[in-house]
Amino acid sequence: MTTRKSWFIYLIECADGSIYTGIAIDVAARYAAHLNGSGARYTRSHPPARLLGCEAHADRSSASKAEYRVKQMTAAEKRRFAAGLPALAPAETS
Repeated sequence: MTTRKSWFIYLIECADGSIYTGIAIDVAARYAAHLNGSGARYTRSHPPARLLGCEAHADRSSASKAEYRVKQMTAAEKRRFAAGLPALAPAETS
C-alpha cells in the first residue's frame, strides 16, 4: 500500500516586503533551501524574512492550480490570504 503525500502551497515574505509563493511536499525543507540560497532564483535576490503560512492540497495538480491563483493576487490580497493560513512551528522551519 502506498501512502500519498500532501502537497502544500506556501507563502514567504521577503526582506524587501515582496511575497514569494511556491509549492512543496516538505515546506520546512523547502523554506530552509530558500534561506540558504539554494531555493528559487527569486529568493536568492530577495532573501526570505519569514514564512507567512502554508495550505495542504491532495496532489501536485491541485497545489499548482492554487499556486497559480495566489500568484494572480495583489500583495495585499496575498497578505489577507496568508493571514488565514497556519504557519509552521519554529522547530519545523529551522
